[in-house]
Amino acid sequence: MSTVQPGGELPARISGGVRAGATVLRMMLGAQLRRFREAADITPDRAGYAIRASRSKISRMEHGRVSFKERDVADLLTVYGVTDEDVRAGLLSLARQANAQGWWAQYGDILPDWFEAYLGLEEAASLIRTYELQFVHGLFQTEEYARAVTVLGHSAAPADEVERRVSLRMKRQDLLTCPDPPRMWSVMDEEALRRPLGGRKVMRAQLSHLAEVTAMPTVTLQVMPFRRGGHAGAGGSFTVLRFGEPDLPDVVYLEQLTSALYLDRRGHVDHYMEVMDHLSADALTPAETVGFLGEIIRET
Repeated sequence: MSTVQPGGELPARISGGVRAGATVLRMMLGAQLRRFREAADITPDRAGYAIRASRSKISRMEHGRVSFKERDVADLLTVYGVTDEDVRAGLLSLARQANAQGWWAQYGDILPDWFEAYLGLEEAASLIRTYELQFVHGLFQTEEYARAVTVLGHSAAPADEVERRVSLRMKRQDLLTCPDPPRMWSVMDEEALRRPLGGRKVMRAQLSHLAEVTAMPTVTLQVMPFRRGGHAGAGGSFTVLRFGEPDLPDVVYLEQLTSALYLDRRGHVDHYMEVMDHLSADALTPAETVGFLGEIIRET
């Protein structure tokens, strides 16, 4: 992991402007704090006690998934025995920059903390690989399809809340056309294409949009057809995110009904990457996928 050098300056790769900097900066700051803690042979419990927090709070800080209070960073550096004023000043400056709010803050009333963390990672990623079993991926959904998915998951929500949730999903898609978009590589099960959410007209428009998405230079789309039988991704949908800063670990995202899991241990990530590689090898090629989408559109 890159460190803050004497003089309080950020590492050159970061100060040069990595896209979606706040999330990346939080991850870098958290990893640096973990390094200092481990070097000082201090347990997460003791570190948490020092800042009047829990062990889990220290874990979230070290993984860059919460904002940082400068006071907490300063207290932790003291506990870890970091006395160099330049290093301390550099890390406190990093903490201030890492607390910048993302565009999704305006949706705070409908956005759970566990998904807010994902939005930051998604925007920071340089490569996003996904496997989708039941639904079209959120970054590829049309507005009407997104509305049908939202109503399915929030059937009791009032109309204005549904529209805000749809607006949030549409805003996410700006990522695909920003000046420095991530590479998006998605494998989608045929089940997601056959499930007629919103009715025939909505589904037909969604399939046509997917066919258009395949032409984007940063998007690779593959379909896993039923005829392939069983496959490595039968356990459910997942996403693997990789970042432009080479020292940041890949993260696996697993969404559940009311929470999510974020995995970054090397063994876990390697297992999911192996599954993703098998899925990509077994699915239709991107060219075959375009033709397959055309077939389903004609049948819908």
